[in-house]
Amino acid sequence: MTPQDAPDNRWSNLDRPPLNATALRRALLRPDGLWTSLDVVQTTGSTNGDLAARAEQTPEGAVLVAEEQTAGRGRLDRNWSAPARSGLFFSVLLKPSDVPVERWGWLPLLAGVATASALSRAAGVDTALKWPNDVLVTVEGEERKAGGILAERAGGAGGGVVLGIGVNVTLSNEELPVPGAGSLVLAGAVSVDRDPLLRAVLRSLEQWYGDWREAGGDPDLSRLQESYAAGCATLGRTVRADLPGGRSVTGEAVAVDADGRLVLATGDGMQEPVGAGDIVHLRSVDS
Repeated sequence: MTPQDAPDNRWSNLDRPPLNATALRRALLRPDGLWTSLDVVQTTGSTNGDLAARAEQTPEGAVLVAEEQTAGRGRLDRNWSAPARSGLFFSVLLKPSDVPVERWGWLPLLAGVATASALSRAAGVDTALKWPNDVLVTVEGEERKAGGILAERAGGAGGGVVLGIGVNVTLSNEELPVPGAGSLVLAGAVSVDRDPLLRAVLRSLEQWYGDWREAGGDPDLSRLQESYAAGCATLGRTVRADLPGGRSVTGEAVAVDADGRLVLATGDGMQEPVGAGDIVHLRSVDS
């Protein structure tokens, strides 16, 4: 193997160059900022798993990025796979010890708002959120999932929450892992340079997390609930919620409540909050 073909050589794949860890640290690590460390590894099973394993001994604000994940996971234990350097695959460690634990459930929704809004600005694509935190883009007039977020409690009292974020950036149609997936390049992104995209997402996450924490985790006071609702493509749709235990509920998604749950108005006139499950968009209310 020549030096030019080495996996960490910036010119070994002109279409998918590696991330510049030194430049990312210079841009993101500040004495008064949230991010305290940033490491980029060539490959790993799961950045969430790696960061969770050392959460109790690691300061808040650690960022772990992988050029490739071999055992990435999404919500409901689904696999998340993509070619090396084709997206953003990273996890962050948060320890909001001054926020009541019952409000920590807002963290994955917060990450969804931060990620979707940052990608919209930095990549120049329209983004939306499918409850609770799938990032949607439009490809040839169709909603496609281009990103997802997985939040996991890590460690004991000294642990916290590990947020894993995955975004498909340059995947082609032939590389998409499942039907219904998408990528920024397929959505017509004006930029697919992963360095500025990652900087934008982490800066947005830092801003939203700071505001939420300053508000004591209150989703109303921090404007998180309002912003989430404004960007949520699920609201106003007829959906089916496939719930744990095999039960399903169909209804109109009418609100996201103060606990981050999706509220469905069912055909019998009842309103049912959904806190966990798989949401399937069936049709819009006006169709």
